[in-house]
Amino acid sequence: MGLFDNGVAFMIEPIIQFVDVHKSFEGANGTVQKVLRGVNFSIKPGMTTVVGGASGQGKSVTIKLILGLMKPDSGQILVEGKDVTVMSTSELNEIRSSFGVVFQGVAPFDSMTVFENVALPLREKTKLPKQEIRKRVMESIEQFGLKGHEDKFPAQLSGGMLKRVGLARALQLEPKIMLFDEPTTGLDPARSREIYMLFYKIQKERGYTALIVSHDIPKIFNLADQIVVMHEGMAKIFSSSEEIQWSNDPVIQDFVQMTMGHIYQSKSENE
Repeated sequence: MGLFDNGVAFMIEPIIQFVDVHKSFEGANGTVQKVLRGVNFSIKPGMTTVVGGASGQGKSVTIKLILGLMKPDSGQILVEGKDVTVMSTSELNEIRSSFGVVFQGVAPFDSMTVFENVALPLREKTKLPKQEIRKRVMESIEQFGLKGHEDKFPAQLSGGMLKRVGLARALQLEPKIMLFDEPTTGLDPARSREIYMLFYKIQKERGYTALIVSHDIPKIFNLADQIVVMHEGMAKIFSSSEEIQWSNDPVIQDFVQMTMGHIYQSKSENE
């Protein structure tokens, strides 16, 4: 994306960038599985990127690499221009403070109410007075459609409501970057669509950068500014779901057939 300053164009630097990233895992029988084979892609600030692909293609690995939870065999992973692959633990903890993360298996704490779950990051990471914390949490609870449920415990909520609580909690510290790993796992199609539309609405309001690893194809593609399809360790980049459909790449054609079928409703038609 180009901007202009006194008639001179300059480029917005990526907020996240993968540069020739390789990652392998050793199997139980000693075999080596090469999950990433020189992956390159970048994400601009404020962009929503969806990472898709078949199971076992390294989609979730990308999130763990960005967070520094695992290291690549080689290559660079830059966050705001800094290479997380060579950072110390303290440096990683500092840069992680700019992230909000929603993992598929991470649920609200059962022993806490909705209010307490959402308030937790503010209580642990800030020195805000109780009144200010309550004000912020209640604003979030209303924004995320949880009003009237603040005193309930997770066991009293539906799957869709639990996802809302998780997102509200992750956004309390106003992160620059949100990472979502299969955020609608376990939800039916109607609830999945509801959650993704909430993601879209909140992202547009707050302007954070989002990376979503998802199996919900093609619906999630309609919310993306960029789509990364992972296949056999390589990343193929697209700017829209329509671009994927018209690709001449046999691998992508097979992907379209498998995930979208013969007829796919485009973004314009869906809107």
